[in-house]
Amino acid sequence: QVPLVESGGGLVQAGGSLRLSCTCTGSTFDINQMAWYRQAPGNQRDLVAQITSGGITNYADSVKGRFTISRDGAENTVYLQMNSLKPEDTAVYYCHADVTYWHDSFPSYGWGQGTQVTVSS
Repeated sequence: QVPLVESGGGLVQAGGSLRLSCTCTGSTFDINQMAWYRQAPGNQRDLVAQITSGGITNYADSVKGRFTISRDGAENTVYLQMNSLKPEDTAVYYCHADVTYWHDSFPSYGWGQGTQVTVSS
């Protein structure tokens, strides 16, 4: 389990913006990919955005053009800038990391603790 620390989230009106951040703690690993998922009550956990170590990004259709995922490689941190938020974006947002520890030859994975994002209409 890769230790991850999330921050950000909160309550915002529709049309507003929020930024989430997630840091992989520790240093003896290489990050392969990081991503943000979200889960609304009664729904499955769905991919929102992902970014590879090479900076290639992928977004869910529902957030394209509104959300931006980015990385600070030096800080092992990933960000999710969320603009033009809609009530349907309300969910618990989870960070996910895919890393390879230097002493391993296989990847390890981890989830953040989750942060609530609530968008009021």
